[in-house]
Order: sequence, then structure tokens, then C-alpha cells
Amino acid sequence: MTLPRIPHFLNGARHDGHTGRTAPAFHPASGAPAAHVPLADAHDIEAALASAAAAFPAWGERSPLDRARIMFRWRELCLAHADELALLISREHGKVVADARGELQRGLEVVEFACGIPHLMKGEFSDGVSRGIDMHSLRQPLGVVAAITPFNFPAMVPLWMLGPALATGNCVILKPSERDPSAGVRLAELFLEAGAPPGVLNVLHGDAEAVNALCTDPRVQAVSFVGSTPIAQHVYETAARHGKRVQAMGGAKNHLVVLPDADLDMTVESLMGAAYGSAGERCMAISVAVAVGDDTADALVARLADRVRALKVGDSEAPGMDMGPLVTAAHRDKVAGYIGTGVAEGAELVVDGRQHPAAQGPGFFLGGSLFDRVTPGMTIYREEIFGPVLCVVRVATADEALALCDTHQYGNGVAIFTRSGGAAREFAHRVQVGMVGINVPIPVPLAFYSFGGWKGSAFGDHNQHGMDGVRFFTKLKTVTTRWPVGADAASFTMPVLR
Repeated sequence: MTLPRIPHFLNGARHDGHTGRTAPAFHPASGAPAAHVPLADAHDIEAALASAAAAFPAWGERSPLDRARIMFRWRELCLAHADELALLISREHGKVVADARGELQRGLEVVEFACGIPHLMKGEFSDGVSRGIDMHSLRQPLGVVAAITPFNFPAMVPLWMLGPALATGNCVILKPSERDPSAGVRLAELFLEAGAPPGVLNVLHGDAEAVNALCTDPRVQAVSFVGSTPIAQHVYETAARHGKRVQAMGGAKNHLVVLPDADLDMTVESLMGAAYGSAGERCMAISVAVAVGDDTADALVARLADRVRALKVGDSEAPGMDMGPLVTAAHRDKVAGYIGTGVAEGAELVVDGRQHPAAQGPGFFLGGSLFDRVTPGMTIYREEIFGPVLCVVRVATADEALALCDTHQYGNGVAIFTRSGGAAREFAHRVQVGMVGINVPIPVPLAFYSFGGWKGSAFGDHNQHGMDGVRFFTKLKTVTTRWPVGADAASFTMPVLR
């Protein structure tokens, strides 16, 4: 059987590409190849860049209100096609359909926020800063920008970038993950249907060749990236060296601290969803539970173990599943390798996801795994596993728990579960992590706040969406105005406003 080809989307039309190089996209639930994805060569990259550059002058000059109306129609079309988009995500990524719908909704919340762009782009005005002189500021689009997005959120993360980038007047080249690119293409088609001109949003499939070209071409003014920390650092350094504005979000190792007074029922329910939802393939997944005190740890592990064993793992389109497969066989094997490393380094494997019945059949499945007595020196604690593996670390005090969070190389998200307002406030104030949840396991900010981590989890000065997204995709211009009302003598000294 000849597999279909998932095309680029350039200048308002599907584009098969010039290259013979392709990557396979799989159906993770069956393990079978599902499509070929063309990997862009220099001709394809040039076509994307030229299309975006040609479209920018007219799009950037449209009024913010006009762009907002197109954004609103785009949102409505995405909602009308929500079932279709969720199935595309589920079939290529492997997450259950309900989770895919939730992903789409969280992405569209940023588009909703961007519909307010006439207000969000307003500058400042000062009347009479000196005799007869006024001053005002305005925000203007950058031009052509690149959005390089990961496999784990094929709709949400692109929408996080596209919402503010397009609404502020930029033209975008979206390079989605070649593992699950169909949602990105469909979003671009719907944007065109909403009334956007061709070339404003282009989708370019590719690998390192495309990424490096977008990071170095002088027509690209900014690069927004989400992915692993090594690649985030490469993108940041390469694009910044070529004079571009960069926001690059990397990896994570998110901790959930459990104090002795925590509501254990709430804690366990929260951990199950946060650690095992989307098979752990979330940058905000909780992968470490830090239990303060052995009594807390014993009770927590006992409650978690039965729940993890009972996880319903199967085809992501089947009703009632808690977890679908991982995205590829290679990634499943990598996660399974981490489980073996954890055992070899002395962690106590309470539940082994490699033994789950779903993991014995076709498809890229693992069950949930649960480790106890993990220590900070172990590989499974230090590194991002990005799979359905939860590590329980035991500490004696809340200060030890805080120190663990602070000294880890990543600083994306963290949570604390407690009934003590004072303890929670102190933790939130002191912890060296970018996003904090108090009795909330996955503290992803809503669209009108900004998303971003600290330390090795983020590179660049601006976070995703919220006002940081508006600021990242615009440049600020300040205008000082005086209108002639009489002749002034020439002055050869530094101007001083009076």
C-alpha cells in the first residue's frame, strides 16, 4: 500500500516539496507507518521564506482590528473542526482523544486572547512633556518570524505562538514536528479560510536543515522554539548570533512536594493525571513526587501503586482509556531504558510499566511505572524521561524539599500540596522555578498570563503568550513630536526637555 504524503503549506496552497528525503509518521497505537513527511531542502525553505516576506508588507499594515476579526473567524473555524483536529492529533501523537480536545482548547484560549490585539498593542502618550512637545510610543510587527514546535502538543504550542505572532502583524513560518505534522497543516488551511492572505502563515516540514536555515536567514526576525534543552540552547545561540530575537523553551523535571498535612486523596488524584496523562509526554508533567517524612511517603506510595497498576492503557481512540501509546518506537524504547537504569542504580521499582499487557502487543505502549526511594544522584532523577514514569523521593523536612527543587538543572514547573497557607506562601516565594502550583498539579498559566520556566528550561528574555508574547513579537517605537508655532534659534547643545 502506498502511504500518503503530508505536504508543506506554502503561500496558501499544499506543496509536495522538491526533496526526495522524507520521514515516516506513524500510527502509534498499531505501530504501523501512516504517512511520509517531506523534509524541506533549500528550494522548499526558500519558497517558504519568499512567501512570508512577500506577504508581510500588506499584512503588517492592516489595522489591528481587521487582523482581530480574522483571528476570531479562525477561532470559530477551529472550534467547528475540533473533532477533526482532535482525531488528527490522537492518531499521529497517540494521546487519547479527550486529551487532544483539551490541548486544542488550551491553544485556542491564546487565540481568544489575541483577538484583543487592538487593545494589547496600544502604546503610551504623554501630552506636553516640554514646551509644545508631545511624546508617544507604538508597537509594530517584526516581519517574518519562525515558530518551531514539538511533537507533544501539535496544536496547542503552535497556537501559543501563532496567536500573538499573527495578530500583531507578523508573517509566520511554522515548522512542526515531523512526527505529527498534520494538525499544523490543517490549522494553516483554516486560517486561510478565515480570510487571511496567502503567505501569512506557512507550514514547512523538516529536520535540522530547516531549523538551521530559519535560525540563520536574515529575513527571519525572530524564532520561537519549544523542545528539548540541548536543541533549545542550540536554537537560542545560533539565532541570537545571527541577530534574531529568540525565545527557546527547553526540558523540565517538575516536582510535586507533599507536606505531611496534605490531603492525600487530592494529592493522589492530582499525581495520577499529572504524571501519567498523555503518557507523561508533557513538559509540565509531574515526574517527581517529593514526600516530606517517611509516613507521608509510605501512605502516598501505597495509594499510588494500586492506581498505577489499574491504569487503562490502549488505543487512543477507544473510549475510556487513561493513556494511549508513546509517539514512536524509539521513544518508547528510550523510556523503557530509563526504567532499567533506575533499577540498576538502586531505585525501588514498585510498578513496572514494561510489564503492562498493552506493552506486550503491537503499538508503542508502556504502562505506568512508579519508583520509590529515588535519590538525587540517580539518572532517573536528574534527566527528563518524558514518559509515564513517576519517581518518589523521600526527604525529612520541607526545607530539604525546597532545596531539591532549587538545585535541579531544570526550573520549569513545581507544585506543593498542603493545607498550610503560610507554608505554601513561603514555598512559592522562595522556590527557584518559573511556574508554581499550590494544590494545583500542572500550573500552566492561562492565556492572559505568560508561560515560561527558569534555569535550563528556558533561554531568552520573553515567555510564551500573555503580554510577554505580544512584546516578543513586536518592536517598540517612541515618537517625539513638535509642531512649528514660531521660529526657534538653532541650538548646538544636548536637547533638554523643560
